[in-house]
Amino acid sequence: MLSVNELTRRFRDALNAGDVQALSELLTSDATVDWSRSLGTERGVYAGREGFARLVGSLSEVWGEYTFEEDQRIELAPDAIVIAGHLDSRGAASGAEVRAQAGQLWRLRGGLIARLELHQSPDEAVRSWRAERLGAARLYFVCEARPNGEGPGLLLDAALRGGADIVQLRDKDLDDDALVVASARFREAARDRGALFILNDRPDLVTACEADGVHVGQDDIPVAEARALAGPGTLVGLSTHSREQLDAANAAEGDARPDQISVGPVWETPTKSGRPATGLELIRYAAVRATIPWFAIGGIDASNVGEVAAAGAERVVVVRAIRDAVDPEEAARTLRSALDRAAALPS
Repeated sequence: MLSVNELTRRFRDALNAGDVQALSELLTSDATVDWSRSLGTERGVYAGREGFARLVGSLSEVWGEYTFEEDQRIELAPDAIVIAGHLDSRGAASGAEVRAQAGQLWRLRGGLIARLELHQSPDEAVRSWRAERLGAARLYFVCEARPNGEGPGLLLDAALRGGADIVQLRDKDLDDDALVVASARFREAARDRGALFILNDRPDLVTACEADGVHVGQDDIPVAEARALAGPGTLVGLSTHSREQLDAANAAEGDARPDQISVGPVWETPTKSGRPATGLELIRYAAVRATIPWFAIGGIDASNVGEVAAAGAERVVVVRAIRDAVDPEEAARTLRSALDRAAALPS
């Protein structure tokens, strides 16, 4: 199996040499190449190795001479990387010299490229992967830097093995430097499993923590401002506690529209002391009205996740249900199984 370094080197060399056979050997037989975001005439989706060969042929017809160079590699997960690079080319007919910069999102399988997506920038490519992972997520685990007074590593790994798709670092007591230091273990655990790492409340520290996104509350800064601080390609989540807040999130547009919302708290919880429970009625409302990926939150555990799922929730956020469990991995697995079963039922 090719390493990522060897795969990217061979891809660059074969592309620059116009060696279609060598390029094809770097793709799985069922690979998909999504060139639909290209600004050129070759845009489209190409299936399999033969499809990719047609794409390379089209590029050669338009650009008689070209050189591709990798500028940056962003490793998102064991099976997903973004290649930021530029193509220096000369038009076959016009002779015009052009430098095109873009980001390629590669999904890997068995050391080969199973899917390649062209994006106009590396930030867009990163965001595409993050949005896909968010859309598929079911179980979102939140904990502090030192859960139960211990390092978070074993707990995070157990939660992720059990089926958590997102981990969030939420710690109101740490100063900036300590929060950045604490984030490293969360980021490492998430990336090892292809999960998302979210930072709570601090969009200004997202870059320093190398987080995939940030979550803000109704009393924090607006979503658009959080997005601007967090940087391009970052996911922004928002808490909602009423029909009116959920409707406002649905109606938001552009940078003000959250990528994800939490809905609740369904039941009162000490992690949100003083906030009244919304009950299952708001979950039922969200199940019908929400147009954004949403997660039920608040007092959810193995004993009541079935009620939440029956009300229409396919995703949940939990803290104590995993953090305080005797067997965190099994607790996560139980929650995930209930959500997967609910999602599989006909609507």
